[in-house]
Amino acid sequence: MTELKRVAIVGSARIPFARGNTAYADETNLSMLATTLGGLADKFGLKGEKVDEVIAGAVINHSRDFNLAREALLDAGLSPRTPGTTMQLACGTSLQAALVLAGKIASGQIDSGIAAGSDTVSDSPIVFGPKFQHRLLAANQAKTTGQKLKTFFKGFSFGELTPVAPSVNEPRTGLSMGQHAELMAREWGITRADQDALAAASHRNAAKAYEEGFHDDLLVPCAGLVRDNNVRADSTIEKLSTLKPSFDKKSGLGTLTAGNSTPLTDGAAGVLLASEDWAKARGLPIQAYLTLGRVAGNDFAHGEGLLMAPTIAVSEMLERAGLGFADIDYFELHEAFAAQVLCTLKAWNDPAYCKDVLGRDSVMGTIDPEKINVKGSSLAYGHPFAATGARILGLTAKLLDGEVNKRALISVCTAGGMGVAALVESAL
Repeated sequence: MTELKRVAIVGSARIPFARGNTAYADETNLSMLATTLGGLADKFGLKGEKVDEVIAGAVINHSRDFNLAREALLDAGLSPRTPGTTMQLACGTSLQAALVLAGKIASGQIDSGIAAGSDTVSDSPIVFGPKFQHRLLAANQAKTTGQKLKTFFKGFSFGELTPVAPSVNEPRTGLSMGQHAELMAREWGITRADQDALAAASHRNAAKAYEEGFHDDLLVPCAGLVRDNNVRADSTIEKLSTLKPSFDKKSGLGTLTAGNSTPLTDGAAGVLLASEDWAKARGLPIQAYLTLGRVAGNDFAHGEGLLMAPTIAVSEMLERAGLGFADIDYFELHEAFAAQVLCTLKAWNDPAYCKDVLGRDSVMGTIDPEKINVKGSSLAYGHPFAATGARILGLTAKLLDGEVNKRALISVCTAGGMGVAALVESAL
């Protein structure tokens, strides 16, 4: 049996994240991803060079995106001999891409790879309903102009021209992610005050990270933007407490607001992974090692919380690794909603949940808040769906760079009742 190789995280790059319909209103998934990959290539001397594989994706897609990963890497100036694979796992897309590449590197199938993601709500596809769609297809199949016109106008109604707006609702429940998170917050007794406090801390930590210059070598300018435009250094619990509920506006019980929920965001991010030999042969740094990952799902359509699957993924991953929370130095928990993070933390310390859902004889325990999202997370930076995993992985690797015997845990919730988790270890 081939001995598994260690998977090095060489480094990462991303464009600054922007609130929807602001700085990147004229950008596309392709242009943002190509800018990110180009920045990564410049950073590590990869222009014109062959990387063994690029895996990237987007959640909000146009048909024109075709093979997004391949087109973006070509636009970015990587060698045409670099293959590109497009994949999608909702908000876990780029982290799952990293885990897929890590498996290939560890097993010796490849020596290098880039995991990336891009998403834009500013360029969301606007489509027609199925009736008008079928009308256009039928007219296109007609042979003569007269036949085309006759086919097109037969039974035509102007109501067919009403566009179908992009939907963020879960197809199995009809509820949006925010509505699901409201249900979770109610089930777990998560207060509005606690959610606002977590959101304020995220902005505070992110703003401090900028002040310290932490992001200086991570960001690639794009469309005139040089830093994330959602980070609010002046965010406070008092200011957040004035916002009205966004998803439950009528019952008087709503606790999720625009302030403690991630905004709709545009952006892209990428991470370069490699075998140790590949990195050392090129004189490239090794910031950290990606050592383990896990993807899990739950039965959200029948009562389990939509965004609770990370509790399962993390539990299974740590059990496989023979580790507990006490063995982890940093926790990078994606903040889709402050409520999601707080529900997760509460579930890991709940005896019934740990026994019935996680199959454990005892609770996983509590986590020191000082170890969670120490540089801020998605509530501050924003959340371009497919790009978030790569942002978090890149941030985590830099966080561990230069540390000795440190370990970080990453957790990302996704639409469709899934969760992606990963372990990252320092290189020293």
